[in-house]
Amino acid sequence: MLNLILFGPPGSGKGTQADNLIARYQILHISTGDLFRYEMGNDTPLGLKAKEYMSRGELVPDEVTIGMLQNKVNAHPEARGIIFDGFPRTIAQAKALDEFLDSKGTSVTALVALDVPDEELVVRLLGRGKTSGRADDNDEAVIRTRIDVYKKETTPVFDYYQDQGKSQMIPGVGTIDEIFGRLTNAIDDIYTSS
Repeated sequence: MLNLILFGPPGSGKGTQADNLIARYQILHISTGDLFRYEMGNDTPLGLKAKEYMSRGELVPDEVTIGMLQNKVNAHPEARGIIFDGFPRTIAQAKALDEFLDSKGTSVTALVALDVPDEELVVRLLGRGKTSGRADDNDEAVIRTRIDVYKKETTPVFDYYQDQGKSQMIPGVGTIDEIFGRLTNAIDDIYTSS
């Protein structure tokens, strides 16, 4: 099974590359944002719990997020692999993911992170803000804060999987095809050696 964690700061092109990876490897896409919207929109028990925390302005606990992820994976036993988009964000989540995948007889194959210089991210996001309608893409100070939060959140998780020989930093500047080629080369190298 090919299980990928895809990381990338805001504006790195992660969404575009996720779509390309899904098409190439025919694997299930799990985005934490999509999971939350589905569970809350359908008033599932986990969705109701998430709403309760969010209504108080609190972070949704890891066990709720992990539960949603497990539901999604368990609903797709035919999946040939999974691409985790935006998860795990903490070491605790990474360990919980590892335990869950181990219970399924599989593991994380690779964590691939798109590396794009901060100034390039700012230019991309300000450009996207002209058409996206997202207020957070129009304010440079907010963009820089989002980039800093990404770095603080993801660095420990990158290092956690690096210690297992599974993390790869991929240059995220170039054409979509060039970046995709770098991603697939890294994934294929890790997958064939595991």
